[in-house]
Amino acid sequence: MYDVIIIGAGPIGLACGIEAVKNNLKYLIIDKGCLVNSIYNYPTNMVFFSTSDRLEIGNVPFISHGVKPTRTEALEYYRRVKSSWNLNVHTYEKVNSVVGEFGNFTVITAKREYKTANVIAAIGFYDNPNYLNIPGEQLPKVKHYYDDAHPYAYQKVAVIGGGNSGVDVALETYRKGSEVTMIIKKDKLDDGVKYWVRPDIENRIKEGAIKAYFNSTVKEILEKEIVIDTPKGQITIENDFVFAMTGYHPDFSFLEKIGIEFQSVENLTPAYNPETFETNKKGLFLAGVVCGGMDTGKWFIENSRYHAENIIREIKNSYIK
Repeated sequence: MYDVIIIGAGPIGLACGIEAVKNNLKYLIIDKGCLVNSIYNYPTNMVFFSTSDRLEIGNVPFISHGVKPTRTEALEYYRRVKSSWNLNVHTYEKVNSVVGEFGNFTVITAKREYKTANVIAAIGFYDNPNYLNIPGEQLPKVKHYYDDAHPYAYQKVAVIGGGNSGVDVALETYRKGSEVTMIIKKDKLDDGVKYWVRPDIENRIKEGAIKAYFNSTVKEILEKEIVIDTPKGQITIENDFVFAMTGYHPDFSFLEKIGIEFQSVENLTPAYNPETFETNKKGLFLAGVVCGGMDTGKWFIENSRYHAENIIREIKNSYIK
């Protein structure tokens, strides 16, 4: 019988585990993928927006070679966190369901069942792309994730989206020799584009090295072409690969399945206490980006690390006598 089971071995899930250790709670962290699975699936050459100190958890120093840490450095750091705290983590074990009630939950995974008094869902959002729902999206040439630019060298690449992900893909593939076209539904790039990258992408668009269609949407994807609705009418351009950098969302069906209600139907924001992060179901907590629903830009590692402290404090106050 565990005091708490944490679903998700990302940075915030690990932070919850650390707080459990500090408070002498019997705990287990379970993840369907590897340790910090989302970070592992980030683009190979990704650089974080934040400085390394803002990504630290558990008082383990995060020293990076540059001002902004890389994906590789982050993976090494969170492995070190796991080892430093000797965290109890089961990876490659998908949680299928959570049944029961406060003090007597059963967490059912693909491998076995666990008994626990409390559950924390720190499930993130990176596993679920926001689909375009247009003809041709199912074609193999359409990618919702980006890893490395080399396979797309000298190809005609379309990038859908004007946020950080779209800008990074556009610049990296352009520099490997791709012919890049950006399709952006707004009249400008997103305001949150990294400040050190913005001048680069704006200059490439201005000089025509990267073609950009603003106030535009892709209507159909074909084997060797894409159809775009632009302010000047519909156009068809040649295309080899499409990167739909349209964002991601938490697994809402899983949240609903385990009994969590939503306070906003439009934004699919889960119902939870903003101080304790306990949901409508006593003993069932949320931590990290999942708290924002579709607003996945609300919570980051930097500003949600404290969720772990608040949650474990509440568990100790309400459960541990």
